[in-house]
Amino acid sequence: MSKKEVSSGAEKAESLTRKNDTNETKKNPVKKTAKATAKKSTGKKSADKVKKVKAEKVKKDKKIKKEKHAKVVSEKKLARQKAREQKKLEAAKIRAQKKQARLEKKLEHKQKRLDRIAAFKEKAAERREKRRERRDMLKHESKEARIDRKKEERAAKLEAKVAKREARAAERQAKREHALKVKAEKRANKKERQHAPGFGGWLAAVISLGVTTLALGTMLTFGWLNMNGMQADMASTQMQSLYELNAIVDNLDTDLSKARVSNSANDQVRILSDIAIESEMAEVILERLPVDTQLTQNMTSFVNKMGDSAQSMLYAVANGKKLTESQKATIEYMYDTNLEMKRVLNELTANSSPKDMLKAMKGKDCNISASFGDLENNTIETPKEINDGPFSDSIKKVSAKNLEALEEINATEAERLAAEYFEDYDVTNVRCTGETLAAQLECYNLSLDTKDGEMMAQLSKKGGKVVMFNSYKDCNDKNFSVERCIDIAQDFLNDLGFENMKPVWTSENGTTCNLNFAYEQDGIIYYPDMIKVKVCEQRGMVTGMEGISYVLNHTERTAQKAAISESKAQSAVSSNVDIKAGRLTVIPLDDEEVLAYEFYGNYGDQTYYVYIDAKTGDEVQIFTVIGTAQGKALM
Repeated sequence: MSKKEVSSGAEKAESLTRKNDTNETKKNPVKKTAKATAKKSTGKKSADKVKKVKAEKVKKDKKIKKEKHAKVVSEKKLARQKAREQKKLEAAKIRAQKKQARLEKKLEHKQKRLDRIAAFKEKAAERREKRRERRDMLKHESKEARIDRKKEERAAKLEAKVAKREARAAERQAKREHALKVKAEKRANKKERQHAPGFGGWLAAVISLGVTTLALGTMLTFGWLNMNGMQADMASTQMQSLYELNAIVDNLDTDLSKARVSNSANDQVRILSDIAIESEMAEVILERLPVDTQLTQNMTSFVNKMGDSAQSMLYAVANGKKLTESQKATIEYMYDTNLEMKRVLNELTANSSPKDMLKAMKGKDCNISASFGDLENNTIETPKEINDGPFSDSIKKVSAKNLEALEEINATEAERLAAEYFEDYDVTNVRCTGETLAAQLECYNLSLDTKDGEMMAQLSKKGGKVVMFNSYKDCNDKNFSVERCIDIAQDFLNDLGFENMKPVWTSENGTTCNLNFAYEQDGIIYYPDMIKVKVCEQRGMVTGMEGISYVLNHTERTAQKAAISESKAQSAVSSNVDIKAGRLTVIPLDDEEVLAYEFYGNYGDQTYYVYIDAKTGDEVQIFTVIGTAQGKALM
């Protein structure tokens, strides 16, 4: 059957069917509607089903997508959490390493400190042993053996000095030869580079040289004139400082004369305040003057101590106390010394001009330096104060009871004793220059000539004890340690007959070691019996000593016992102070000797000395250590 035939038959059958359905519908319209509705319902259900399937698919896709997103977020969160944990572990590891490093460093410092303490104790033990051996040797050594030993020591020192001088000379010669060799090489190289210039070059060189010479001459002339003007201005300024110093000393004379007779607390407070302020002003001007410090050191020390004494008296009067006899004697001493200073300065300002000051500025001899030298050597007998230390000004008694039973010596005997005391200084001549009254103690003034210069000394008329000694020797290098300087000073005091002296204070001022020694008896330090010593760290020798406190205060004392224990006394000290050590001492307080515990410690960057009464447990004195241009000092 062909395709056309099939198609035609099917079409006919379909047409017939539609016709029958139409006829039936016309006959039964209800049936027609039901069929249509059923057909429509079937189509709707199919559409709903499709929609539902699609919705479920979308929902499923969303769920899958959400799960994938949640999985990605979870992985990132987990990665961040792991990173944080890793970072925390690394930070904890770094902290642990730092802590370990700190602990190791702390242990290292602690070990070093222990090593230093052990080394210090070892050195101290060695020094004690050496001192003991020396004491035993000196005790059993005959006079002839001592003389021989001193000669050998001097010969060894001289030999060492000569060897050192020769080594320095050889070094200088080597440097000189090297410089000459370098200079010769430069000259030879310059000669090789030289050539004959043409006429144009020669003319240019001459013109250039002429212009340079003219400019240089103008500059030098102007600079010379300008420098002269500057020096004249400086000389005028220094003369004004001298006039100011003279005026201040005049005011001090007036105030000290009033202080001698004032009996009113209000007047004493006002007068002592003026003295303290004027002393500080005078000290500032003295340091500003263009005069060698060796010509003003005693004067500066006197002015400084005058201010300190006035301030101490001011505190006492302000607290309702009356001036003691010792304090009144101090005012008399200050008045007498200041009166002589006034006389010299009045004459100096009347007879001086800026030209004299210019000479002083250039270091030439003039009436200004001569006047200050006269004040230094003849008026102010007390040597330069050695940086304070606890109770450095412990002069309380007005008579030396320990010297009363001793025989009085004459000037000739004083000269002989001085030569014997200072035989290690190569003394060539000793002469007595007069007598003086130092803190109610009669003394001989002695001048000693040595190979290195002049020395001054004071010996007490009773017993011939050394009260003061000072020398003027250059001290520029540091060749000896503080520990070695202590041994040198200890030997020096032993040779002078001052035994059982213990170092209680050390301070370095440049290349000078300042030491305070106090008498020790039954394990107790007696601060009233104090001697101050200066040691040159270049030469390793004593260059100054002041023992007025010891000579006036020293005597045999009965043993004292503390009423409270050291631990109880320490509890009275402020808890802020980190206490390092404590010991039993006797201190001067209001013209009396008080048994007290001394505690040394730190608070912050400050060092403190606190004194607790060993009977009452009260705090009676406190010092703080400060740094100054001259070393350490107590305030």
